Amino acid sequence: MARKRYTNKTALTVYLVLRALVILTAVRSIFRRDFESLMLCVLTLVLLILPSILEKRLRIELPNTLEVVILFFIYAAEILGEINNFYVIVPHWDTMLHTFNGFACAAIGFALVDMLNRTERFTFKLTPLFLAIVAFCFSMTIGVLWEFFEYGADHFFPMDMQKDAIVTSFSSVTLDETNSNKAITVSDISDVIIVHSDGSSEALGLGGYLDIGINDTMKDLLVNLLGAVIFSIIGYFYVKQRGQGRFAARFIPKVLMRDEPIK
Repeated sequence: MARKRYTNKTALTVYLVLRALVILTAVRSIFRRDFESLMLCVLTLVLLILPSILEKRLRIELPNTLEVVILFFIYAAEILGEINNFYVIVPHWDTMLHTFNGFACAAIGFALVDMLNRTERFTFKLTPLFLAIVAFCFSMTIGVLWEFFEYGADHFFPMDMQKDAIVTSFSSVTLDETNSNKAITVSDISDVIIVHSDGSSEALGLGGYLDIGINDTMKDLLVNLLGAVIFSIIGYFYVKQRGQGRFAARFIPKVLMRDEPIK
């Protein structure tokens, strides 16, 4: 497998340091006989080289800023989030990652459409507003597909990717004895009691009702939307100013010409 020639020392340093940290985590997992974490380490090592593979296969050039942030994102999501439990012990860790995911996916979607916009084979030119809308829709689609994946993992395997939340009230038409589609509100919930099939019961002591993922899903989509909106606005003015925006250029992949080498 051909490796990318890193011309930026920062990107190379970040890649090597993160790879070394993942390998150390893998070794620790072997000694602890934690094979699930070991598999996550292997997956992370594959993901860390994925940007280089995509650059070669798709003939694109990732800006150094975007590539460095993607590398940090992979490490933060898999090693820190999953193995080191940052999703649980660090407040808003998942929110931060989903916000950046919305931002980065909007940048990628923007680049894909902008590539078509610059191709001579197409006789139409897309407006900056249309490019921004497509970038936004691309980002939200990726976000929704990821939530589908989390739901599938939780539904078919004993996992909890859609993290539960504690709520103290809810409304449901299921509780309406008249079957008139009237929402009945249950409020001031202080605890949940589980009754097993054998008749035994236990109080969970949660301080509320255990929501099964819907709040987490909606929060993830909302912050994904926030990230997508932020970049879509940046991308709009980037095209409006004929590509003069330096900040946006740090996050928009460049499509290489046929005779242009991959750096």
